[in-house]
Amino acid sequence: MKVRKAIIPAAGLGTRVLPATKAVPKEMLPILDKPAIQYIVEEAVEAGIEEILIITNRGKEAIENHFDVSYELENILAEKGNEELLNIIKPISKLAKIYFIRQQQPKGLGHAVGIAKEFVKNEPFAVLLGDDLYYHQEKNCLGALISEYEKRKSSVFALLKVDFSDVNKYGIIDGYKIDESTYEIKSLVEKPDPMSAPTNLAVMGRYVFTSKIFDLIEETKPGKGGEIQLTDAMNNLVAFEKMYGYIFPGERYDTGNLLGYLKTIVDFGLRREDIKEDLLKYLKEKI
Repeated sequence: MKVRKAIIPAAGLGTRVLPATKAVPKEMLPILDKPAIQYIVEEAVEAGIEEILIITNRGKEAIENHFDVSYELENILAEKGNEELLNIIKPISKLAKIYFIRQQQPKGLGHAVGIAKEFVKNEPFAVLLGDDLYYHQEKNCLGALISEYEKRKSSVFALLKVDFSDVNKYGIIDGYKIDESTYEIKSLVEKPDPMSAPTNLAVMGRYVFTSKIFDLIEETKPGKGGEIQLTDAMNNLVAFEKMYGYIFPGERYDTGNLLGYLKTIVDFGLRREDIKEDLLKYLKEKI
């Protein structure tokens, strides 16, 4: 079946960038002139996704407002004859069919994905985490994963090589290489000690799952932090079907911490034709 649905979990509290996220959803923090979550939605749409479910919680109405039609703003821009800004604003509400549901309790990423079962039904689907942005001049990260899924007819997710000293921050795979970029998964370990980690290949924030994952999420007991870990459900999925990890060749940005957020802004700015020369000049002066 075609991968045409995606889930974007956006119910996190954004504690790593407080107090900025006290009143503003972390997914709405701007990367240049667009909120981070818009880049995520655009990546999904570019990869062929038609319907998107964004999982939020209380206080995140700004996300829904951003993807809704803004009649007042559009009318003001139209009255002023500002066609340039109108052409930027109007397409946002038409990117895809976007739905919203609330995760009423902070029970973890596995639980957040699990509440999307009725939306997905029995179809394969994508999951895109809002903290992770990917850039590649030619490839779309989710698009590359969907291609892998279509080739292998099994769940697949993005991998990143990290320093062994950092493996305790991620879900880590144990598996074996089957081609230049792809690993078949034997098992996963959530945030292992560096001395016991099976590899330094970390699970990143892009996934394509078969609907079987929902059965495993329902059977998964709370793990670290009292939360239902998606990694635990994925580990159990290996017993029922093959699962693969794919090392995406592009740049990955973690916008959920302050330094990662700043690096993202600088790199994205240096790729913008309208500001890159002035930004580069400023950075050189500072250095």
